[in-house]
Amino acid sequence: MKSIHIAEIIKNQDISENIYDMTILVPEIAKEAKAGQFINVYTGKGEYILPRPISICGIDEEKGTIRMVFQVVGKGTELFSALKAGDTVKVLGPLGNGYDISEKHENNVLIGGGIGVPPLLELAKRLEGKKYVFIGARTNPILVDEFKALGAEVYVATDDGSEGFKGNSVQLVREINPVVDAIYSCGPKIMLKAVADWAEEKGIKAQVSMEERMACGIGACVGCAVKIKKEGESDWSNLKVCKDGPVFLSNEVVWNE
Repeated sequence: MKSIHIAEIIKNQDISENIYDMTILVPEIAKEAKAGQFINVYTGKGEYILPRPISICGIDEEKGTIRMVFQVVGKGTELFSALKAGDTVKVLGPLGNGYDISEKHENNVLIGGGIGVPPLLELAKRLEGKKYVFIGARTNPILVDEFKALGAEVYVATDDGSEGFKGNSVQLVREINPVVDAIYSCGPKIMLKAVADWAEEKGIKAQVSMEERMACGIGACVGCAVKIKKEGESDWSNLKVCKDGPVFLSNEVVWNE
């Protein structure tokens, strides 16, 4: 059973419209966390007592810190974004399964959309082999230079064409058509479905991180259930994104339900 820890805010700054980059000191989580996991953050104020699940963007086990890049989407994350260096917050984690990188691949394709981009940064740090990173955004792509600093070949797509390719990240990956042995993705469900289609064409089981809305974050409320059909099974079952995921194989997700 995971424990709640008191984390100190080391840094918190806005890096784009309604997007914040926060680093917290929480050694207990930093020593266990892996790419693709998330933590629950408790604002603990009145009606906003339910935790907010936030993906892990970076892990520094030596310093004992966790980095999160998150978007303000409601009052809870708005309260969280107002925290300053020296403030403390209750956190629970690491939660979820994360990406499986036990098998090494020569050509890795990472596809992110919107706030689904940050979880891929720690993944890119840990992957061996060639890395092709496709970043999608409405207008202002984030973390581009940090992916490049890792030696990744980075491609950018924006909905309005203000930077890079005009369109989304999956349209761009089809345009570039990189050599690919493994696919990892995080973003909205409609994007992940497009990733799954492309992966199927390539004969690859992509690892996709689902962004279903969560309430408890620990599998108790079943509010984030997703239909999964495992290979060899005759029917689908409801699995919990927060506990069984958030990462699933693209060929096992029942996309059209």
